[in-house]
Amino acid sequence: MSQDGVDLDKSLGYLLKEASSALRVAMEEVLRPLGMTVTHYSCLELLAQRPGLSNSELARGTFITRQSMNVLLQTLEREGHVTRPAEARVGKVLPTRLTPRGRKKLEKATVAVRSVEVRMLGGLTDAEQSGAFRILQSMIDSLRDGDDGA
Repeated sequence: MSQDGVDLDKSLGYLLKEASSALRVAMEEVLRPLGMTVTHYSCLELLAQRPGLSNSELARGTFITRQSMNVLLQTLEREGHVTRPAEARVGKVLPTRLTPRGRKKLEKATVAVRSVEVRMLGGLTDAEQSGAFRILQSMIDSLRDGDDGA
């Protein structure tokens, strides 16, 4: 390693990326038998918690482009998991809502995803889980605060 390089064995950022990747792989494994991806699941979960989100809001919440979200929403609509009005009431926003079929699909996926999270946190006490949550939230806040001046 050069003196100016990052020591990956000691880099918290690298470890976070590795944890994120391992979590995504584990989630994909449990969602695949349900015919879903992590993005598909995340979209349904966001809609269950915040009905009526727009394409742009869903894209931001699932960390994908608006174009990719539009393709996903068309698929979900075709499969009967979401509904969107044919025309926007105001502007271009087409609020999306889960259908009863989409809720059923989400229920199965939530059980699968929750099993992954339980496995991931299995070696931590409640206090350690709370501490990890606070630390990660602080890191996110610090990085987002840095965006203000950019």
